[in-house]
Amino acid sequence: MKIAIGSDHAGFLLKEALKAWLGTQDYVVEDLGTYSADRVDYPHYGAAVANAVVSGRANLGVAVCGSGQGICMAVNKVAGARGGVIRDANDAEMTRRHNNANVACFGETVTSERVAIEALHTFLTTDFDGGRHAARVAQLGDLDRGEPV
Repeated sequence: MKIAIGSDHAGFLLKEALKAWLGTQDYVVEDLGTYSADRVDYPHYGAAVANAVVSGRANLGVAVCGSGQGICMAVNKVAGARGGVIRDANDAEMTRRHNNANVACFGETVTSERVAIEALHTFLTTDFDGGRHAARVAQLGDLDRGEPV
């Protein structure tokens, strides 16, 4: 499975830790930046991760900023991307099972490395439930196309 990962400066250290863990789990990782703790703007990196997933270049994505909120907003501006802010394994499980999220968004200042790794493992190993949730995810796709729900 190929994972696209990216962060701004405020999420750089957690991105590096998650990337290292992914490497130990035999995932193929595409690091889309940033590559240092020098100040950058999160929309570029959220969009890069989302575009990699939506285009099929990656199966799933991971995006990190300081809080997880801003980069998640950027991810969700890309049609077809479904990012969720992940604080713990429960968030990870529910965003996959009920929302078919394809990008996990983390906040370095609010989620420890240990908890983020546990949550990322859950995110990557949890399947979408489908069923009653499929219609809602389809409605998100309608919104991406500018259609009413």
